[in-house]
Amino acid sequence: MKKSLPALHIADLTIDPPIIQGGMGVRVSRSGLAAAVANEGCVGVIAGVGLGKFENLPRSEYEQVNNDALRKEIRKAKSMSKGVIGVNLMVALSNYEPLIRTAVEEDVDLIISGAGLPLELPKYVTKKSIKLVPIVSSARAFKIICSKWKRNFSRLPNAVIVEGSKAGGHIGYDFQEVVEGKAPSLDELMIEILKVAKKFDPDIPVIAAGGVFDGKDIAHYLKLGASGVQMGTRFVCTDECDVHENFKQAYIDAGKDDFVIIKSPVGLPGRVIKSKFVEGIIEGQTMPKACNYRCLKTCNPKLAPYCIAKALTNAAEGNLEEGYVFAGSNAHRCTEIVSVKKLVHDLVEETKEYL
Repeated sequence: MKKSLPALHIADLTIDPPIIQGGMGVRVSRSGLAAAVANEGCVGVIAGVGLGKFENLPRSEYEQVNNDALRKEIRKAKSMSKGVIGVNLMVALSNYEPLIRTAVEEDVDLIISGAGLPLELPKYVTKKSIKLVPIVSSARAFKIICSKWKRNFSRLPNAVIVEGSKAGGHIGYDFQEVVEGKAPSLDELMIEILKVAKKFDPDIPVIAAGGVFDGKDIAHYLKLGASGVQMGTRFVCTDECDVHENFKQAYIDAGKDDFVIIKSPVGLPGRVIKSKFVEGIIEGQTMPKACNYRCLKTCNPKLAPYCIAKALTNAAEGNLEEGYVFAGSNAHRCTEIVSVKKLVHDLVEETKEYL
């Protein structure tokens, strides 16, 4: 198949087709998915949050077990692919710095970082070969990052991912804004951020994310000025996605009205698929817990109604009765589980039709 979409260039990396697979934690996007995506010319991404079997370990072991797990997943992905492998690391993680250092030691191609402003990221990444890509949800956040990085580290982002409110998982907007549909549209955000990105020489590539589902969407954002797109939801429903089959099936079974925005203990809204567990959370039930590890800087275990790490781990391992499934707003449109190869092929062909 001849690919005729414009390639995404992030410094000296060429990504063709111009698709980044979204990093999905906990334990959703690991080496199997990342390698398969990279083998199709896209960017395969390992989500660094909660990779190790940390649930019943004391805090003293939490950091090491997750470092070891990330190292193992990066090495495994690289052994299965010669393509572009990245990691997604959340600023909100209490072990953010150790995970960055591990990713640097393993010489990943790029580090994607959001869930907070990654203002200190370049401090830990002195290798210029590792590309740095922040995730933002406003032009203001992007300007702050560029200003701080340039002043403190003489460095700028190699690309920026602009994530709208239709994304799965934690959403970088006010809870009421998301629930009432008042958050800015991805189109609006893209237009604002493209203006900022074009002020640099060379331009900083802008990547659209959050609700990007098919070739029509990809073509739309490329026409709008995006250099590429990031997609998470579609890659869950693939053979190679590392998550439990029950998790994938939740996407297939979900209807349009089966999604709800919850207030996460992290302090951000999150889009999840409805379940008994989710109903309990909405009704104000609390789940007894003992937090040994404090995985998130923004979480106060004494005040949190339940442990989000445990809820996400349960779901990833297939126990949907005691956890919840994060999903993008278009997850109900997933109707089958296919190979990564078929998915990427179909996306490219659809995009060509609409360009």
